Amino acid sequence: MHKTVAEQLVDTLVAAGVKRIYGLVGDSLNGLTDVIRRRGDIEWVHVRHEEVAAFAAGAEAHLTGSLAVCAGSCGPGNLHLINGLFDAHRSRVPVLAIAAQIPSAEIGSGYFQETHPQSYFSECSHYCELISSSAQMPRTLQMAIREAVGKRGVSVVVIPGDVAMQPAEAALLAEIGSLLPAAPVVMPTLALLRQLADLLNNGQRITLLCGAGCAGAREQILALAERLQSPVVHALRGKEHVGWDNPYDVGMTGLIGVSSGYYAMLDCDVLLMLGTDFPYRQFYPQGDGVRIAQVDIRVENIGRRAHVELGVVGDVCATLDALLPLLDSNPNSDHLARAREHYARSEHALDTSAAITPSTRRIHPQQIVKTLSDLAAEDAVFSCDVGLPTVWAARHLRMNGKRRLMGSFVHGSMANAMAQAIGAQATFRQRQVISLSGDGGFTMLMGDFLTLAQLKLPVKVVVFNNGALGFVELEQKATGILSTGTDLHNPNFAAMAEAIGIRGIRLERPEQIQDGIAEALAYHGPVLVDAVVSRSELAMPPAISTEMAKGFSLYLLQAVFNGRTDEIVELAASNLWR
Repeated sequence: MHKTVAEQLVDTLVAAGVKRIYGLVGDSLNGLTDVIRRRGDIEWVHVRHEEVAAFAAGAEAHLTGSLAVCAGSCGPGNLHLINGLFDAHRSRVPVLAIAAQIPSAEIGSGYFQETHPQSYFSECSHYCELISSSAQMPRTLQMAIREAVGKRGVSVVVIPGDVAMQPAEAALLAEIGSLLPAAPVVMPTLALLRQLADLLNNGQRITLLCGAGCAGAREQILALAERLQSPVVHALRGKEHVGWDNPYDVGMTGLIGVSSGYYAMLDCDVLLMLGTDFPYRQFYPQGDGVRIAQVDIRVENIGRRAHVELGVVGDVCATLDALLPLLDSNPNSDHLARAREHYARSEHALDTSAAITPSTRRIHPQQIVKTLSDLAAEDAVFSCDVGLPTVWAARHLRMNGKRRLMGSFVHGSMANAMAQAIGAQATFRQRQVISLSGDGGFTMLMGDFLTLAQLKLPVKVVVFNNGALGFVELEQKATGILSTGTDLHNPNFAAMAEAIGIRGIRLERPEQIQDGIAEALAYHGPVLVDAVVSRSELAMPPAISTEMAKGFSLYLLQAVFNGRTDEIVELAASNLWR
């Protein structure tokens, strides 16, 4: 029998090393899903919502560095993929999306469920093409794979269901060397390296700002910091690469970072940005007192966040290898010593805020994360929802070179954590995977909590149940706005989990944290930890603005009028009051 286009498509995916496809079936995908069922060499990971499929594929790509695949049926089916695909594309991880289309003869007729995926996926992909014939499919799919892998981002192939079931045209299967070509090593010229070396050799107080582009360059960064006596500040996406076992680390900058990271960047005469596109311009040094150089493999990143005196396009690891022999040793370690002392004070304050003491009346969310960090496996994978879960993960999770941390750190989407955990656990069945979920994020895509039970994925979902869209509420308070639309009327999530067939553990008092977390991590199967945490937890610096003070005053008045006296008592004992 002749192969169908769908069979030929699966042949190419197998050749590219694809192990699974995340998706939700539909009639326009029948040609593909039937081939997957019959062959068995690719796993179909059945989720309840296509957005979860895209987030899960992005998580697999993040953890493995290899191509991951998701699929959606025609019209509304593949349209649901778009949020997760935006996240993958902006995070620069290789994902291929298969967007099924209505029957090819009906395209352009206003047919049932008709949409135009080539238009709406164009902004979140490097490559997006319609496969309109069997002769076109092999080359189009190969180009899509090369673009996703080579450019580190999303490719989309749009294929009508009838085309997928057509007899395939004879075509040679792509060789792995051409389908997945090795990434190039991009190096600056020697003249440019000497310019960078001169700038650094003339500096006295040099600070390094490191981001996700520093993956694989940790040893070079430590050698550079030693040579220059430089404190190392990291952006959030650099945490898992440079924020561990690093004697030069002084923490993260930004609103959810620590003050030591922020001040190490202000108190320097040279700032060297390495593999980072940290977006918040107000946290960079301003004015003429600081010279800034930037090394990044992507030319479009150079100078778009801060005024850069010297831009160097190159791979961070290879560039530093070539740069180090050109650098003099900095004899002055005062800048590093001050930054490290400041960091020690910041870390002590964070540890104090996360300590479980007899006087603690309510569970503070950082106590949950600190306990998870202490008890989780050495190679645990963490995902965190945007907002407050990201704040506590950034400040209290400890990396070690084996642990991984994921989030929607560039796209900033709600509901990413559990979806990413599904992809992580489907990829690494024996590894401990922990989702740090906000109650808003968890409930947004709560239908896929059922996926954990159905697929027997032993994800540990920790829900920070504070009955609010907490970060939004804090932003409202900071600008003097009374909280509006942030209240969440939540169920007992642990009881809900038990009804579904998943182990549920509810934590309501601080003394339950240690044993509850330990029980969850030891359980062989999925678990939901319903952590009832304080709603009035300060996640931003208390002196961030005069308006924040006004906002908290209004918040107190609102609490009085609404009879929430327990929150007023809690506030009086917290950092908010001070």
